[in-house]
Amino acid sequence: MGVPIMLKDILTKYQSSFQPVIALLEPAEPLLAMDFTRKNDALTTSILHDIDKFCTYIQQTLNNNGYRLGIGGYGEHRTIYAVSPHFDAGEEPRRLHLGTDVWGDAGTPVFVPLNGHVHSFRFNDHFGDYGATIILQHTLDGCTFHTLYGHLSLSNLQGLYENMPVIAGQQLAWFGLPAENGGWPPHLHFQVIEDIGAHRGDYPGVCRYSERDKYLRNCPDPDLILQMNRYIR
Repeated sequence: MGVPIMLKDILTKYQSSFQPVIALLEPAEPLLAMDFTRKNDALTTSILHDIDKFCTYIQQTLNNNGYRLGIGGYGEHRTIYAVSPHFDAGEEPRRLHLGTDVWGDAGTPVFVPLNGHVHSFRFNDHFGDYGATIILQHTLDGCTFHTLYGHLSLSNLQGLYENMPVIAGQQLAWFGLPAENGGWPPHLHFQVIEDIGAHRGDYPGVCRYSERDKYLRNCPDPDLILQMNRYIR
């Protein structure tokens, strides 16, 4: 029996063919690394519990450093999820982030990186959740996997249907406002999922630390598709 081909190897093989999920304003537009762990002592409880203050914090952090977009979060153990009971069900809270977040203005366009079809979509309307969410399904070299786009505008769900084809490079959505994106400052949560199981329009974007290895195996580094970490300054 041969060694199974890993999804990350397939994504690496096809990287040069992927279209940008977020279009940069110039070929190497710099991006700001954003930290949402306990190490970031500037992000106080007062800010996290007030969406206006939280939005101002994100925007001022970007502006003060001269950036349009911030990025980060894959595999990050985040304290910010303590603000929502959505992440606290059971004995162990969920704090480990499974996707990459790209922070910027509401209305920032989001594009399809490779051909596929709409797997499912949903308005996950709970405080701290994804808000408007779209999941696409793709196949490369016989391997089926999914890409999840969370915190979108609710209007982006209009006209969608399951199995609707999507083409690499087409605009899929844009960053939503807090009222439609789960109560967060505008950003995109982008996640790669190999086995989505029975989930429709939703999949955990944050897991318990004790389940870290299982979820990170099923959700490889989104930058294999995004290819944006190279622009972090």
